[in-house]
Amino acid sequence: MNISGFTFIRNGINLKYPFVESIQSILPICDEIVVAVGNSEDATREYVRNIHPTKIKIIDTVWDDTLRTGGKILAQQTNVAFDAINGEWGFYLQGDEVVHENDLDKILNDARKYLNNKNVNGLLFNYFHFYGNYNYIAKPGTRGTYPYEVRLIRNNKMIRSFQDAQGFRMFASNYPRPQRFNVKKSNAYIFHYGKVRGPMDELERAKEFHKLWHDDKHIDRMMGNAKTFNYSPDYPLQIFTGSHPKVMQRRITETNWDFKYNPSMVNTSSGHKVLNLLEHTTGLRPFSFRNYNLIK
Repeated sequence: MNISGFTFIRNGINLKYPFVESIQSILPICDEIVVAVGNSEDATREYVRNIHPTKIKIIDTVWDDTLRTGGKILAQQTNVAFDAINGEWGFYLQGDEVVHENDLDKILNDARKYLNNKNVNGLLFNYFHFYGNYNYIAKPGTRGTYPYEVRLIRNNKMIRSFQDAQGFRMFASNYPRPQRFNVKKSNAYIFHYGKVRGPMDELERAKEFHKLWHDDKHIDRMMGNAKTFNYSPDYPLQIFTGSHPKVMQRRITETNWDFKYNPSMVNTSSGHKVLNLLEHTTGLRPFSFRNYNLIK
């Protein structure tokens, strides 16, 4: 059985993405990792090339900067990398997603277990969403983040990255619309270091990120006069009590800002408050967006 990693990145150094750590985290269980490296203004390509002498396969890409709706360029770049993999499974990570070394055997065992079960087209992972710094995560059971997502998929080219590349759907000529496909639940976690930069770096990342959805006028209205990032999450946070992946230790040690969480900074909509209460009291999660069919 072969597993191919795949991902994309552009300007990863300037935007402080832990893309090297992300790739390194799954390197031990991957036979190759395909990286679509976009036209960058920094040394991103060199950093990717130096990760491993034989396992890294780079595809140079040029992003269409006029494609500024729905984050579609992210899915397009994901598919470029996926189309080049050779393994029976494809392990997808985005540039701010990392896997803990303690979970690698779980993932490998699940991949072997379901390899010949053609009814299973992917593995669904749990998520830790970090916010502010490396000490806080989104409180489980709250809206505003996704608690699970598919990150290991069968190498079936009818599977495509969907919308803004959060997940995948099955596309085929005989389907009237993109279809959810069957997945099994993994006990492994994705460590999503999405908003852990210092306030100035996080502002720059946010500006670049929003360019994938909005025009410059909209971004100026949102944050044109801002000097630093406004840490006001849409969801409550809690202290993270676990251990971080070893590949992240240097980056965490070099943290040079202090984020203090105050529940009053949370900007949860009234609708999400009702849904959060419902989930906490009943365990039900209605109206939740899913890219998959979870099978027992």
